Amino acid sequence: MTIVSVMKAPEAVDHAALAETMPLDDIDVSNPALYQQDVWHPYFRRLRREAPVHYCRTSPLGPYWSVTKHKDIIALEVDHRRFSSSSALGGITLRDRPADLELPMFIAMDPPKHDVQRKVVQPIVSPENLANFEDLIRSRVRATLDGLPRGETFNWVDKVSVELTCQMLATLFDFPFEDRRKLSHWSDVSTAIPYQGGLVESEEQKEAVFAECLGYFMNLWNERVNAEPRRDLISMLAHGEATRNMSAREYLGNVILLIVGGNDTTRNSMSGGLLFLSQNPDEFAKLRAKPELVDSMAPEIIRYQTPLSYMRRTALEDVEFGGQLIRKGDKVAMWYISGNRDEEAIEEPDRFIIDRARPRQHLSFGFGIHRCVGKNLAEMQLKILWEEILNRLPRIEVVGEPKRVFSAFVHGISELPVRIPA
Repeated sequence: MTIVSVMKAPEAVDHAALAETMPLDDIDVSNPALYQQDVWHPYFRRLRREAPVHYCRTSPLGPYWSVTKHKDIIALEVDHRRFSSSSALGGITLRDRPADLELPMFIAMDPPKHDVQRKVVQPIVSPENLANFEDLIRSRVRATLDGLPRGETFNWVDKVSVELTCQMLATLFDFPFEDRRKLSHWSDVSTAIPYQGGLVESEEQKEAVFAECLGYFMNLWNERVNAEPRRDLISMLAHGEATRNMSAREYLGNVILLIVGGNDTTRNSMSGGLLFLSQNPDEFAKLRAKPELVDSMAPEIIRYQTPLSYMRRTALEDVEFGGQLIRKGDKVAMWYISGNRDEEAIEEPDRFIIDRARPRQHLSFGFGIHRCVGKNLAEMQLKILWEEILNRLPRIEVVGEPKRVFSAFVHGISELPVRIPA
């Protein structure tokens, strides 16, 4: 399937029919247009049914395997002996970077190096530290919601989702608050596909932005490494036994990882949640009648949105998996976005249900040793946002279609037009 054919206006292609009738070998779920147009569902539905471990021979990203069922994704996630996350082999995305532009980060490492670097930053999201953040997050959410325009259309993504996540990231890094929007920009560039007219048009442009990011964070490193250890991410990295001697490139990689990890999951869940409640007014009514349902709604939003569509592994040897022979060096994508809609693992997976009995049975945070460090913080921010929306905004109207990100990796929303009645 070429990008050209899928990039037609949505009404010009019947994706439900196309997904069922096209040759199975031609299905390419790495096509970013599928996610930008929100037409990915039927392709994964067919793969889960007919080819849960599927080989795509031809794509702009080269050949790759797709693992699409919940149980298979978990099995692959924990098989570190045969499937690697290492940036030296391509890392966590299907798009290979040139070898001289390798970007090491602990999520793109295997044990034991992964484990010791992750342990350095883990204390920032300890239960004790999360409790310290709660009042600060709540006060910022209240100020942000109270400052929203009334009686006019605005972009919820920019004024709420991006703003709140940038504020939190600035706190985690102890980053100059007035420059917090740089964090969102660096996150967007790091996951952007270079193309003409895009956020960046080449790898060279992306590297120039990375250089700017590294320069800024090197100043913060130099300031923190010569001071007493503090409870912020830069100080933790500067003083951590496993990270204090890392190269500048590895430092940049870990900074980018922490920025993206703290930005994309929370930001896109904050946007997706409002969209899903608008599309499901009965669920919104249920929430208003029982505000305590925010506890189960937060993980349901994260499942339904699935802010990162997949993670990649690379086979370290020939492996028989799911009845298929995966060769040494092959790329394998674990499609969380598909596992989260697996009918065999989740009851009525295509429905948004805020009072699910087991709402955390999702794969949006990954599984095993690579599971998202900040998952509890992401949930807490989402819960607090909705608690305060219920207290402060009796009505929010979504007044237009969302604009989605052109990416198969970040499952994101860039614009969501809304209006709060005056």
